[in-house]
Amino acid sequence: MTTVPRTTDIAAIRIWLLVVAGLIALMVLVGGATRLTESGLSIVEWKPVTGTLPPLSEQAWTDAFEAYKTIPQYRQMNSGMTLHAFKTIFWWEWSHRLLGRVIGMVYLVPFLWFLWRGAVSGPLGRRLWLIFGLGALQGAVGWWMVASGLTERTEVSQVRLATHLALALLIYASIVWTLRRLAPRDEAEVPVRLRLTAWVLVGITFVQLYLGALVAGLRAGLVYNTWPDIDGSLIPKSANLWIQSPWWINLFENDLTVQFMHRMTAYTLLALAAWHAFDVMRTGAGRAVVRGAHRLLAAILVQAIIGILTLLALVPISLALLHQGTAIIVLTLAVLQAERLSPRRVAAVAVPQAAVAAG
Repeated sequence: MTTVPRTTDIAAIRIWLLVVAGLIALMVLVGGATRLTESGLSIVEWKPVTGTLPPLSEQAWTDAFEAYKTIPQYRQMNSGMTLHAFKTIFWWEWSHRLLGRVIGMVYLVPFLWFLWRGAVSGPLGRRLWLIFGLGALQGAVGWWMVASGLTERTEVSQVRLATHLALALLIYASIVWTLRRLAPRDEAEVPVRLRLTAWVLVGITFVQLYLGALVAGLRAGLVYNTWPDIDGSLIPKSANLWIQSPWWINLFENDLTVQFMHRMTAYTLLALAAWHAFDVMRTGAGRAVVRGAHRLLAAILVQAIIGILTLLALVPISLALLHQGTAIIVLTLAVLQAERLSPRRVAAVAVPQAAVAAG
C-alpha cells in the first residue's frame, strides 16, 4: 500500500524542488555564458571531488594555464593569452562546474532525508529516483561534451553541447512536472485533442531548444543575420541547405540548415500555441487552462521577438542570455499547461477541499 505523504512533508518537498529547479535554471544561464565567452575548455581535467577548489596559489594558476596551453583551442584561437585573461575564462567554467556540484548536494541530501522519513514512496518516489538518475548521468554527459574539444577541435561538439543542454532541461522539466503534481487542482474536463496539443507543444519546445543549442555550438547566429529572409530569400535554395554529404550531416553541421530549422520550428511553435489558445477558449475550458494557454502564447511570442533581435544584433551576450532565459520560461509554461490538462490517477496528498485552487 502506498503511503500518503503528510501535508507538512509535501510543503517541504515542494520548497526543496523549487530551490533545485531555480538552481538548474541558473546553471543553464551560467552554461550559456560559459559558451558565449568561449570558457568551456579552460579546465581540461574532470576531477569531481578535488576539482571543487580553484587554484589557491600562483603556482597552481600557472599549472592550470599550462594545461590549457596543451589543447587546440589555445594554440589556434588564444595563443599569447595572458594569465589574467585565462583566469577570466577559468572562473566561468569553474563556476559552472561548482554550481553542478551544489545542485547535486542540494538534491541528494534532502532526498535521503525524505526517503528516511518515508515521505517519497510510490509514484512520487519513482519520479524522484528517475530525476536523481538523470542528474548523475548529466555529470558524465558534461565531461563527454568537454572531452570533445580537448584533442582535435577548438570547441566542443555542438551535438554534445545540445545533448548536454537538452538533458539539463529534461531534468528541469521533470522537476516542474513533479512540483505541479504536488499542488492541488480541479480536474479539467477537456477534449483529448487539447491534451494532445499541449504535449505536442512540450515536444516541439524541446526540439527548438535542441536546435538553439546547435545554433550556439556552430556559432550559426553570427551568419545569415537578416530577417525574415535568410540567405537572400524566405526559403533558402535546396542546394545550399543540403550541400554536405551525406545529406543528414547538414542537420547538425550546416550553419544555414540548422539556423533555418531553428526559425521554422519557432514559427511552428508560435502557430500551434496560437491555435491551442484559440481552441481552449472555443471549447469553454476552465479559467486556469485558458490562462495557461494565453501565458504560453505570450511567452513564445516574446521569445521569438528576442530571438530576432539577437540575430540582427549579431548575438550580444546580454540578448543571447535573455533569449535563453525566456526559453526556460516557455518550457516551464508548456510543462505546466500539459500537466494542467493531464488527468491525475493517484492523488499526491489529501488536502482540505477549501485548499483546492483552480490554477
